[in-house]
Amino acid sequence: MQTTSPPASASSAGLAPRRVRRRALLAGWCMLASAVLATASATTPPIPGMTRAQLDPGYWIARLDAPDAPILDRAGIAKQNAAMRRDDPSIHDVLALPDTLDRATVARWIGGVSARPTQARYDVDGRLLDAAALDRLVADVDLAALPASPVPRFGLVVRRADLRAFPTRARVFSRPDDADIDRFQEDALFPGAPVAVVHASRDGAWYFVVSERYAAWIAATDVALGTRAAVADYAARAARGPIVTGATARTVFTPQAPEVSDVQLEMGVRVPALDWPGDRVLNGQIPWYGRVVELPVRTADGGLAFAPAMLPQAADVADDALAHTRAQLIRQAFKFLGERYGWGHAYNARDCSGFVSEIYRSVGILLPRNTGAQATSPALDRVAFAPTMSHDARLRLLRDTDVGDLVYIPGHVMMVIGHVDGDPWVIHDTAGTFVRGADGAIARSPLNGVVVTPLLPLLGGDGEATIDRITSIQRVR
Repeated sequence: MQTTSPPASASSAGLAPRRVRRRALLAGWCMLASAVLATASATTPPIPGMTRAQLDPGYWIARLDAPDAPILDRAGIAKQNAAMRRDDPSIHDVLALPDTLDRATVARWIGGVSARPTQARYDVDGRLLDAAALDRLVADVDLAALPASPVPRFGLVVRRADLRAFPTRARVFSRPDDADIDRFQEDALFPGAPVAVVHASRDGAWYFVVSERYAAWIAATDVALGTRAAVADYAARAARGPIVTGATARTVFTPQAPEVSDVQLEMGVRVPALDWPGDRVLNGQIPWYGRVVELPVRTADGGLAFAPAMLPQAADVADDALAHTRAQLIRQAFKFLGERYGWGHAYNARDCSGFVSEIYRSVGILLPRNTGAQATSPALDRVAFAPTMSHDARLRLLRDTDVGDLVYIPGHVMMVIGHVDGDPWVIHDTAGTFVRGADGAIARSPLNGVVVTPLLPLLGGDGEATIDRITSIQRVR
């Protein structure tokens, strides 16, 4: 006779099948719901007419004739980079700076990013930065302490580090209800980047540095100071070393050497290789299964030293820059697909100009940092769009673009990846765009990442077609 309260063993035996059935039903429902959501996601593109197949780089490569034909060979790339360093005013030859600088020049560099804000700025809690807060920011810049003839110091960046408009980590925004785009975030520098330190903040915790592509504030703890010769030697050896060809690569974790443990390197970063015996222990690990490289490290007194580190064999790293081909540009761009948009390289990511810069850096080509400088660079093959150019004339130029061409509107850049029915398609890192829905209404699409889109349906917030806002196309060929 059954009891109403069976012993524990009987209860477990009698109820387990019911629990299994309930869990199986729940698991089946979850799988069905996931399948429905996945199907909905796959069939509801952000812009009508897109397909999931277009999110595969192979789709675009297969549409090309001779996708692996070189665009620029090594000699052509060297010539292109020499022209960029010679002709583009936004590019700095850091290691060629004189032993003493002109105060007006350094003040102009600092003033270029550290000008007192004239528009309203809000903190992370939505509070307006008042005059006293702005006064403190300006005072921390300590421009009055700049000598008549500043003497640059040289160093190497030791970790991925933010470049800031002011010597502060405080994030500020244009609107109290939008804490996404930090208006004090300028850029990021990556391990091994040479810099010239030309000024320090009032408390000494921040350096104003000049790098090859940008000048701004960096935390002093992210820079190791050494001689010009030591920095130049490392940079020369890095230029011959392995190159990161994935979106990122990380050195292996090691508790024995935390200064080179889990260091993040971005696409296009090069570091010197070390000739290290495969059976010789490195930081508690046999390095036969990876690459041994050398990284700069900061000593306790802020000085420059070097240490071996290991990149795992599985890391997306090559011995040399990749071939500059249309197929390669597409493959490299798609390695970022879906990554979150990061203004000024915030969120451990990148923005639109950083995105295209890193794609091109992986094939060995130098581009300026910001869209304004890229769009007008005299070192590239520029096609200018006059404001009065007709829509049809613009469309003809866009239909004549090739993979890798860079299309600029004010504040944004897109890279052409191909054409569908003659119309251009692009990959770009964007905070968002506007599109016209089936009902004809204009709505914002918060894409907020690296996305593939057709170019022609994109609109500005006022409904103006993006094509009619294009200022130039830059061709790296």
